[in-house]
Amino acid sequence: MSSIWPLVGLAVMVPMLLWLRQNMIVVLGLSSAWLYYFYSNGAIGYTAIDAWQIARNENFLAIPLYVLAGNVMANGSIASRLVRVMAALTAPIPGGLALAAVLSCSLFAAISGSSTVTMLAVGGVLYPAMVKAGYDHRFSLGLLCAAGTLGIIIPPSIPMILYGIMTGVSITDLFKAGVLPGLFLAFLLGVYAVYKNRHLRQSAAWDRAEILASLWSGVFAMMVPVIIIGGIYSGYFTATESAVVALFYAVLIDMLVHRQLTLAKLFQISQDTIKMSGALFPMLIMAVSINVFLGEKHVPEMAAQWMASQVSSKIGFLIAVNVLLLIAGCLIDIGSAILILAPLLAPMASAMGMDPIHFAMIMLVNLEIGYLTPPMGLNLIVASVAFKTSFAECCKAVVPFIVLLGVGLLTVILWPGLSTALLK
Repeated sequence: MSSIWPLVGLAVMVPMLLWLRQNMIVVLGLSSAWLYYFYSNGAIGYTAIDAWQIARNENFLAIPLYVLAGNVMANGSIASRLVRVMAALTAPIPGGLALAAVLSCSLFAAISGSSTVTMLAVGGVLYPAMVKAGYDHRFSLGLLCAAGTLGIIIPPSIPMILYGIMTGVSITDLFKAGVLPGLFLAFLLGVYAVYKNRHLRQSAAWDRAEILASLWSGVFAMMVPVIIIGGIYSGYFTATESAVVALFYAVLIDMLVHRQLTLAKLFQISQDTIKMSGALFPMLIMAVSINVFLGEKHVPEMAAQWMASQVSSKIGFLIAVNVLLLIAGCLIDIGSAILILAPLLAPMASAMGMDPIHFAMIMLVNLEIGYLTPPMGLNLIVASVAFKTSFAECCKAVVPFIVLLGVGLLTVILWPGLSTALLK
């Protein structure tokens, strides 16, 4: 069927479903069935065939494994031991506890793969400590919300896995590419944290005994990012294999060495992870089914040709895409944004001559900012509950950090080498 009217109907149906607050699984599932019905001779069954083919993709395994590993570390002692090491090493530095928060989030992001898990694990320890030490509560709140988003760009990253699945870009290459942009964003946050709190310090000099004690206590925790990132970058692990290693190591260390994890707690953490996966996977499968349909109908290629006819330069394309992504980050969660937009925008970027890895980093940093923008900013929602403050207060707290991340985004856009240097 070549009529435009089914597309008009879909364009009306989707906003209506979203306005009625329907789950994204419903929206994506109905959209997939609608497209196949009207444009593939009523063959709705293709949706089930797509689901089966998609579910066999081994990259899917990495998502629940990283989430489970991150939850194990957050509920065990690995997170608190990392925080203790960072706090000991930064104690005499002006604004040292704030710097410790950034460093701890950076390290834990390289373990958990999740922004929200990172913020909760580090913030649960440091937020009350920072307020007690005299740091402004609004600054502390904003810093932890912003530093938590580093889990999106510092590998391993669950959004990176989603992006790789939806676009066919190597997930291992995405992980490698995220290291330098992630460290640069952490650097910006760290410099601002020190400058803003230059009048505050925890001690006049380094406490050698505490540093040695914290390092001894946290030696196994400090090895986690080394093992994961080192294994991926050296080629010993694929993205999925590194998730297995991370989970096995976390359970082994927290259960047998630190003895902070019981079988009962592990069972409860596993149940929570299964519930999350049960909500995510059907949505992901339906989104990929739509992507398969669009690919068969050559929609991305046609969209790229249309964009090329409308935008005459790469700069114009980048401006349009960044505005779109920043708006999308305000309105939908990062997973939905990647599922919907990545398959359409990535071919357009390639048609404009952009490196696919560089464009992936641009898109991910854009959507990272979306974690801090209302009304759908996930870190704002979670922080308001976890730190017992209002959503409006969280929104005010993150304003300067959104500006900082905006500077980071501009740098990532203008400096492609930041994203591609480690791939050479």
